[in-house]
Amino acid sequence: MDFKTLANQYRNELLDNVLPFWLEHSQDLEFGGYFTCLDRKGGVFDTDKFIWLQGREVWMFSMLYNKVEKRQEWLDCAVLGGEFLKKYGHNGDYNWYFSLNRSGRPLVEPYNIFSYTFATMAFGQLSLATGSQEYADIAKKTFEIILSKVDNPKGKWNKLHPDTRNLKNFALPMILCNLALEIEHLLDPDYLKLTMETCIHEVMDVFYRPELGG
Repeated sequence: MDFKTLANQYRNELLDNVLPFWLEHSQDLEFGGYFTCLDRKGGVFDTDKFIWLQGREVWMFSMLYNKVEKRQEWLDCAVLGGEFLKKYGHNGDYNWYFSLNRSGRPLVEPYNIFSYTFATMAFGQLSLATGSQEYADIAKKTFEIILSKVDNPKGKWNKLHPDTRNLKNFALPMILCNLALEIEHLLDPDYLKLTMETCIHEVMDVFYRPELGG
């Protein structure tokens, strides 16, 4: 297998087909943010805007701008989504809603911790692309909120029945490890070290269950 040929094939598909498709069909130039429910031809079949998907697209185009090529169209697309999230994506205290309607009105309360994680990733990369201290502050503040919610990610929307055994999922501890590295450039080294230790302990808590002989 010719890996160089394969790598070029994937790169060309990404740069010449995938990204132009999203640039053309996903950007909501009227209200801001992105359409993410698209058919294969780019038609929009749902205009609701889910925070984690908005965040992922901000992150993607910011990351491409930072690491692949300084294309203005990528940066403009990232800023379009970032400004929409900054204005409508949270309740004013960086508690990030799960979904909004097209114009930015909240549809689902901020019960899902992954809205927070993808917002942090988005503004971390966007701050690097733009040099904006405001975006950096949003990323850091949201990250601090995530860490404060580690023991009860859903807060008052926790759906576990009381007086039953504790359950822990794998997703949050693992994404926290990645998230800390995503915004490494925004964190004090000592704070980053402490945060990574917290994340590692969270992962170990999932895998080590003394009551099960783990």
